[in-house]
Order: sequence, then C-alpha cells, then structure tokens
Amino acid sequence: MAAATHHETPVLPARSLAVAAFSTIVEWYDFTLYLYFATVLSRVFYGGGKGSLLLTLGGFAIAYLMRPLGALAFSHIGDKYGRRRMLLLSVALMTAAMLATALLPTRAVAGPAAGWLLLALRCVMGFSVGGEYTGVVAYLLEGAAPKRRGLLTSSASAASEVGGLLAVGVSALTVSLMNGADLERWGWRIPFFVGAALAGSVGIARSTMHESPEFRRQQQEATVPDVPLRHALANHRVGIARGFAISALGSITYYVGITYVPAFLTSVGKVSEGEALWLSTIAAVAVIAVTPLTGALSDRIGRKPVLIALCLGSAALPITMFSLMAGSSPLLGAVILALLAGAVSAVGAVATAEQFPGEGRITGLALGATMATAIFGGLTPLAAQLLIEKTGYSTAPGIMIAVVALFVLPVFLRIGETAPNRLSHRRL
Repeated sequence: MAAATHHETPVLPARSLAVAAFSTIVEWYDFTLYLYFATVLSRVFYGGGKGSLLLTLGGFAIAYLMRPLGALAFSHIGDKYGRRRMLLLSVALMTAAMLATALLPTRAVAGPAAGWLLLALRCVMGFSVGGEYTGVVAYLLEGAAPKRRGLLTSSASAASEVGGLLAVGVSALTVSLMNGADLERWGWRIPFFVGAALAGSVGIARSTMHESPEFRRQQQEATVPDVPLRHALANHRVGIARGFAISALGSITYYVGITYVPAFLTSVGKVSEGEALWLSTIAAVAVIAVTPLTGALSDRIGRKPVLIALCLGSAALPITMFSLMAGSSPLLGAVILALLAGAVSAVGAVATAEQFPGEGRITGLALGATMATAIFGGLTPLAAQLLIEKTGYSTAPGIMIAVVALFVLPVFLRIGETAPNRLSHRRL
C-alpha cells in the first residue's frame, strides 16, 4: 500500500506557490548565517578563548532543540486553523528575533550576559523556524499539480539554499571588506540586519497568499482534526517513523556536509575564514542546481529509488570527502558533499510530506521530520567538532553521516512509493 492517500485538489495560483517556496530563503538565511559566522560570533559573544567555538556551536544545538516545540505549536495552528495563518505567525516572530539579534550588546559591553542574550534569541528563532519549513512543504505539496509535486516541493529546498547562499555571500563580503576590529565592534551586525529586512518583506508577501486547497477541502467536508496532535499519534505512527528516517539522513548530510564545513575547514587550519566562506558559496550554487533536477527525477522514476540511491551515496562518499577537505582538495570535497546533501533534501521534502494524508499532515511532519532535524541537524555540528577535538580524526564527521545512512537504509528499502505518477502503474 502507498504510505498515504492523496486527494485530487485544485492547484494554487502560481503567485501563492512562488511566495511560499521562496519564503524559505529567510529561514535558512538565518540558521546558516549563524554557523557560517560561528567563528566571528565566538569572539564577539564568548571572548574568543579556548572553547569559545564549542560554546557557539553549543548555543546552536540548544536553540535547535526548540524547533520541535515550535513545530508542535505551529502545526496545531496549521492543521486546525489553516496553513496561511500558521505561516504568517511564524514569520512575524522570526522577524522580531532577527532584528533583536542585530541590536544585541557584545561581550565587550555587557560581559557574559551577552552570550546568554544571544542564546535566548536563538531559542526564539528556533521556536519560530519550527513552524516554517513543514508548513511551506505541506502548502506546496497541497497546492501543486500531482505529477509535479516533486519538482515544486523541492523548490522549497532550492529556495532555502538560496537563503544559505545569500547568508554565506553576505558573510564572506562582510568579512572580506572589514578589518578584524571593525568586524567585531559593529560589522557582525550587518548580516543580521539584512536578515530582519528579508523576514519583514516575506511577511508582507505572505499576506497575499491563498489558503491551501487541501485545508479548504477539510473545512468543507468537516474533517479538520479537533486535536491535531492526538489525531496524528492515533493515525500516523508509521508515517511519523518513516518521516523521521528520511529527515535524519537529510539533516545530517545538510548540517554536517554543508553548513558545518566552513568551521571544519578553519578548525583544521586548511583555509582562512574568508576563503572558507567563499568556498561554501560555490558549494551552495551546486546545491541550487541539483535540487530541482532531483525533484523532477523523483516525479519521473519515484521517490523510493532516488532515496535508496542517495542513501547508498551517503554511506560511501562522506568519509572520503572530509579526507579530501582536510588534505589537498577542499573545494572538490565540499562540492561533492553539497551535491549529495542538496539531492537528499530535495527528494526528502516531498517524500516526508507524502507519508501523511491532509488531515494532521503538518503535525505528522512536526513529530517525524522536525524531531529528526533537531537531533541530526542541531546537535551534529557540535558533535562533529567534539569528535575531531577528542580523536584527532578529521574524517569523524564523514563517519557520522555514513553511520546514519546505514541505519536508515532498511527503512528506505521497505518504504512505500508515494509519487502519484508511479502509483498510477503500481502500489507498493
């Protein structure tokens, strides 16, 4: 049987789909900005001494654990009151948090309190982001023509990488154009002000979006869950487990294979901060290119074979790629890892959403996909850095990715096909 039954619903206007897809730029801009700027923030807020980078990455991990809480809170709104309302509220909170971060006092002004304030705002951001990606993915899936779901839903991943590209580009430009003293005094604020302006613009654009046709169907048929969390736990346990597995692989390949890479390169002494950021810019372009191709391929041949192939690649390639980055070929290793991670994110977005019917879909995603992201996304950059420092093995992050891939492979082998055009031929 297929993992979920999908209703044929009218497609959304192109403008609403475009606003939803490209609004993920803001979410990933902020979260990747924090990691790309980790070494700078470690000096500005934690003094730059021994262990300051670990404190900065630890703050990222703690804040990321707020994502599941935010996802559950916002998913209740999205499944009970509509996708549009959920997305408007989450971006409003995100805008406020980003603006407040740009205005924070530094350690030189406020002492250790500066680090605690940064952590608090990261937690607010993590909470708000919990309602972002799952809501956007569900909205795109429900508004797309069935045979183009992979391509259109993957646009959320592509747009999020545009956010990552913008973050690394702004970071690299800021670092390269300023001397170290000015950067630490006030220059570090510039990328966060840019993020606040982007978030505010997205909020305005989202006010023009239509409601999801799937949610309107539920309203007309009176099938909207009264308590989405209870509904999801009672009806979507298998989908939650599958979504967790898919997102575990997507999260660790992305957060260790892309966003952790600049900190990795500088920590092993291969390149400077500025060079690492420009290298990551090239990798981000590669991700943007591979994402729609992977989404379209999953529409054509199905989600399952694409997931299996990428899972095998995730088991075989990362160890070698981290070895290359620590050796003589940092660019080659970073680009191949980025292509792999981008492809996993592209098919993972639509595959996780298709594990659930419309009723309770966002809550199911919150319980499965977002929980996996909190563990295998938020915690893994810190874990990777700790493993390198404790063991001295530069390939430790690649081993982490390979282990996760081997654990989730049996799930992918048993998972049902969910691509509508493949379901017209057979059901697994």
